[in-house]
Amino acid sequence: MTTTHTRIDSPYGPLTLVAADGALSGLYMTDQRHRPPEETFGPRVPPDEEPFAETARQLTEYFAGERHTFDLPLRLTGTPFQRHVWEGLLTIPYGETRTYGELAAELGKPNASRAVGLANGKNPVGIVVPCHRVVGANGSLTGYGGGIDCKRRLLDLERGGPQADQALF
Repeated sequence: MTTTHTRIDSPYGPLTLVAADGALSGLYMTDQRHRPPEETFGPRVPPDEEPFAETARQLTEYFAGERHTFDLPLRLTGTPFQRHVWEGLLTIPYGETRTYGELAAELGKPNASRAVGLANGKNPVGIVVPCHRVVGANGSLTGYGGGIDCKRRLLDLERGGPQADQALF
């Protein structure tokens, strides 16, 4: 497997994009929880190489409120259960949220809300695989690898609220 990475700027601070065999396999914020060590990302390449150029283009459209879904080749590496959860995240529509319990039930595992939460937290392709759309049972903004403030801003963006116009450095 050939792995490469690049960095791009975003309204949420620098993003590290990782590709494995030409498919996006990682999107990490600077201080993201569960961020793998940089040496596992492979050599750094210019952001105009694919799939990074297309990823950056689609992210720019998303941050501008012009894109509601992503159309990118993904290579999600995890356990079968984690991949099942991450695929479930892709079904949550733009601007909507699900609780961990609701997502667990939708995945056919109604008693696995904690396991769903753990898998959600290890999502390697944040934003594109919208783990920020999962909230606590009472609607509270619980854990997010990029931080609660970032999660709030992403949800506000999707709900037509304040635009993501300031970086979180």
